[in-house]
Amino acid sequence: MLPEQDKTIPLPYLISECILGNRKMQEMLYQKFAVTMYYQCLRYIKNPADTEDVLQEGFIKVFNNLHNYKNEGSFEGWIRKIMMRTALSYLRDNKKYSYHIDIEHASEIKEPGIFDTLVEKDIKGIVTKLPSKVKKIFMLHVIEGYNHREIAEILGCTESTSKSQFYRSRIRLQKILKKSA
Repeated sequence: MLPEQDKTIPLPYLISECILGNRKMQEMLYQKFAVTMYYQCLRYIKNPADTEDVLQEGFIKVFNNLHNYKNEGSFEGWIRKIMMRTALSYLRDNKKYSYHIDIEHASEIKEPGIFDTLVEKDIKGIVTKLPSKVKKIFMLHVIEGYNHREIAEILGCTESTSKSQFYRSRIRLQKILKKSA
């Protein structure tokens, strides 16, 4: 058995020990990913206290479902997806964050624009200026890479609502960028 203070414990060993219920290893796994996942959740939930609650709930889900991780792809990506879904579920379930938009038809502009020259880091900095209604959809589509059908399933809205909110976020961001230029 590896020493518990050793920070170079291989991830597969750490995961297997966590599955077996080793509390020290669970603590190490939590410490390894907590800060990154806190900021992942904070992207969706502005309130730090609520973000901490979502982080804890997310890690409970991680530990309860660790046996389902198949060693396919990034383990951090697997945790990140759980955290994102936990944050979005929290937003959907809490009235103070909820919103409803009823738009029948929306279209997505395919023309090249101001966003084509921005890197992800720039977009993340600017997107914080968006209202939460459109920010979630923008982040899911541009940053997380989900299509509008998947976003609609995650947020419990229609695909056309996702498209229209994404379009609105692009327009607002273009205005923000033109003001700062």
